[in-house]
Amino acid sequence: MATQTRYAPDRGLSVRMTATMFLLGLVFVVFVGLIIGLMTAAGQSLGAIIVVALIFGGGSAFVSLFYSDKIALAAAGAREVSPQQAPELHGIVDRLCALADMDKPRVAIAPARMPNAFATGRNSKNSVLCVTEGLLYHSGLTQEELEGVLAHELSHVAHKDVQVMTYASLLAIVAGLLVRFAFYSELFGGGRRGGNNNQAALLIPLIMLVSAIVYAVSFLLIRMLSRYRELAADRSGALLTQNPSALISALTKVSQGMNRIPTQDLRAAEPLNAFYFAPAMKLTGGASLSAVFSTHPTMEKRIEQLTKIQRELGQAGADPRGIR
Repeated sequence: MATQTRYAPDRGLSVRMTATMFLLGLVFVVFVGLIIGLMTAAGQSLGAIIVVALIFGGGSAFVSLFYSDKIALAAAGAREVSPQQAPELHGIVDRLCALADMDKPRVAIAPARMPNAFATGRNSKNSVLCVTEGLLYHSGLTQEELEGVLAHELSHVAHKDVQVMTYASLLAIVAGLLVRFAFYSELFGGGRRGGNNNQAALLIPLIMLVSAIVYAVSFLLIRMLSRYRELAADRSGALLTQNPSALISALTKVSQGMNRIPTQDLRAAEPLNAFYFAPAMKLTGGASLSAVFSTHPTMEKRIEQLTKIQRELGQAGADPRGIR
């Protein structure tokens, strides 16, 4: 049974995320059906490629799920800190975890000057919350704004977002591996032998095409799901702290702070974009095609949602946390 916390649910976002997961599942069913058909037609050699892709894909998902905290900390060059080493940071985390009725994650600090934070881990008992030195010391965030950022990140842990995104990504991982394995099989002469191998070699380009299409569709759906979950974390974090205006201010300061970071440093941080509070990129004016491929909604969309929540809290007299 999933651990219940006091983070407020969002029915509208839940419906959209469920629909996205359903579409991913539908793509998976169609993909498996096509693969089974191709295996039957092509024989054992192509079947071996598919089995290897499934093994590697499943292994990659397993490592990502169970070691995401260690991988992310190593990639960020972060170190875990004790309450004695960072008393103010731990104090905010303690308060938020008590408010949310959830287990406290490990706390870490990364040496980057880029103002940002992330939380990862398959559940609240195996999670870590990491903030950069830039967020703590150079961003100009007030304690309320920092609390809003951390509430957003803890929401990802409470809602098991790492599990959700890992399961959603499995299909894309397998499809991507099939493209590569099929390509190398074709490249190194899969069709030079007789019998069923010749038939398999003829079908390898077809499986490459099917896998590439599945990968592209899955990629776009996963990006859409990621953006939904960021909006859900903004909402639940704002409701938990009862202070959406602080989160709006923090989001603005963090996003604008990216413009002061050298481009090469932002590019080095891009592998962790899916985890970060705000993606490691410079602000650009207007909408662009890149928003479709982004792991995060635009800052304008996030602020629009938070502003709406602020108005709703001002109009409603009920408990704004949505505690269930």
